[in-house]
Amino acid sequence: MISNGEIHEIDEIIALTKACGKHMRENGIDQWDENYPDRANILNDLTTKTLFAYRESGRIVGIVVLNESQDEEYAEIDWSTSDVDKNIVVHRLAVLPDQQGQGIARKLMDFAERFAKEKGYDAIRLDTFSQNPRNQRFYTNRGYTDLGPVFLKYKKDHPYFCYELLLN
Repeated sequence: MISNGEIHEIDEIIALTKACGKHMRENGIDQWDENYPDRANILNDLTTKTLFAYRESGRIVGIVVLNESQDEEYAEIDWSTSDVDKNIVVHRLAVLPDQQGQGIARKLMDFAERFAKEKGYDAIRLDTFSQNPRNQRFYTNRGYTDLGPVFLKYKKDHPYFCYELLLN
């Protein structure tokens, strides 16, 4: 079941993101460090009701954040839609490491795409780390178009690839 995360679940959500970051680093993907996402990010996601949690047996096993907030570097990309169009951005898609490979990320993205269509968005935008080929295949296989790289201000070593899915 996917629904909004709740403030009282913040510690469980932070534990999930920390476990994901550690798992990525152990696999040579330096995408999330020990400080990202931090408590302030997650608290903002929860208070703005933009964090959605996938639960199994009362435990949060995956999350995704959906909002209109774009990193300033997104302006470098030649998007198919303009910024005056209604675009939603996927942030912080994460699944507990011991639950990965079971289709939970797919279910979260199915939810994100339905949510975006129901809310009348023109496109979904996101970025994924260039050193994470699994994520790149995941989005490409879902029909997202790779529109090029950006170097995010907080992660200058390697680019992030920006993807877009048109909804109309």
